[in-house]
Amino acid sequence: MSNGFAIIRGAAPTSLLGRINVDLDSRYAATPFCEGGFYGARTKRFGRLLIRSPHMADLVMNRAILELAEIALGNWCERIQLNLAQAIELHPGALAQFPHRDQDMWQGALGEVEYLVNVMWPLTSFTAENGGTIIWPRSHGLEALVEEPREAPIIAEAEPGDAIVFLGSTLHGAGANHSKAVRRGIIVSYCLGWLKPYENQWLAYPPHIARSFPREISELVGYVQHRPNLGNFEGQCPSVLFDADPEDARAAVDALRPDQAAMLAQHVASQQAVASGTRS
Repeated sequence: MSNGFAIIRGAAPTSLLGRINVDLDSRYAATPFCEGGFYGARTKRFGRLLIRSPHMADLVMNRAILELAEIALGNWCERIQLNLAQAIELHPGALAQFPHRDQDMWQGALGEVEYLVNVMWPLTSFTAENGGTIIWPRSHGLEALVEEPREAPIIAEAEPGDAIVFLGSTLHGAGANHSKAVRRGIIVSYCLGWLKPYENQWLAYPPHIARSFPREISELVGYVQHRPNLGNFEGQCPSVLFDADPEDARAAVDALRPDQAAMLAQHVASQQAVASGTRS
């Protein structure tokens, strides 16, 4: 994504987005408008989408999108994780959102590391009139350190089934809805596996829920360790909670990268050699 974003036409079947849209209807209706200028007083948002539609897993696990996220983020982590899956409904009269970069959630080095890949999936048409996502091309990476973006923004017009993909360092924001209809979309994002995600996945999908997920989904929402040993439960992979009592006593088990395991093996061998010489 040399421009900091890409629009992938027909990235998912239109019928899949249609089924998800129907599944979310009741939740959209029940959800109150957001509070605060950033989220928007004429906007509705809610998460936990993996339990709100049985079809969301297919969207979250879209193979082409996951491969793109792995390419964009893989240099800085051992595995990626789900950052959020959130539904958005922009109502008539919604103001344009404050331009922002999602990487600003984390206070790490800027311009050196990409922390996040966002995917906006339209559930309705995204147009200039109804508040389609505004993106500043080539405002990512080191350009995030520039006070004013060098290029004019574009409006990412798209249809259900298209994927609007952009980096966490890319400047963007929802447009203003000047139409008479709501604009619906889903944001799915993936971040480095060692970061704290926007949506607390272990609260969104506690063990009694996540145990029913396919393994690749449960791992994506955090029920797996990020080597070395990060995100463990009592020194083991948190997936042990799917089949065991949390109060069970258990041994801590190494979870190391291959390079670390090799260095550790050398260290242990040298220590054993010293110990053997001492005993003799």
